[in-house]
Amino acid sequence: MELKEKQKKILDVAVELFKEKGYMGSSVRDLATKLNIKAASLYAHIRSKEEILEWICFGIAQEFFDELQEVKNTDIAPKDKLNLFLDKHLSVVLQNRDVTHIYSNEWRHLQERLPEFVELRKKYQEEVEQLISEIYKAENWELKSPTFTTRFILHTLNNSYFWFKRNTESTSEITDEIRAKLLYGLLGNQK
Repeated sequence: MELKEKQKKILDVAVELFKEKGYMGSSVRDLATKLNIKAASLYAHIRSKEEILEWICFGIAQEFFDELQEVKNTDIAPKDKLNLFLDKHLSVVLQNRDVTHIYSNEWRHLQERLPEFVELRKKYQEEVEQLISEIYKAENWELKSPTFTTRFILHTLNNSYFWFKRNTESTSEITDEIRAKLLYGLLGNQK
């Protein structure tokens, strides 16, 4: 999805607005006011408010998929691959804190493309589950519930933006802490 310069500006302002008021609490008129243009002029650049939500949700989903593919294509030890996955997913979250917040909380308001987005999320979860299962198997770790483990990891990673914006510690320290909690919280003393 390649956005034009004006659309990028609209997207940036919409992210601020959706974060502040929520998607449902925001209107095209609110967006136009923040952009200092008439609402009618906004429609020269967007089809609807929902299109902006699509840009947000599908855009960051693509970033997650791109990073996952890079991890899958890396020829490194399984435990290192798990670490790399955690780092890459967290990196997308941290570089897009506000977008991740909207992605995590507002995707249900998609209408026209909701089934497509639900399928995309499901596919991502399945690919992550496959990666985690392969890593556990290669390391001879016990994996009682691949689906639960995957959901737990993704939920933790996707909601880590709460910690990063509220905590004064450095990003790398928090990333290390999340990684340690995920790895050792799930694996116990297995190394």
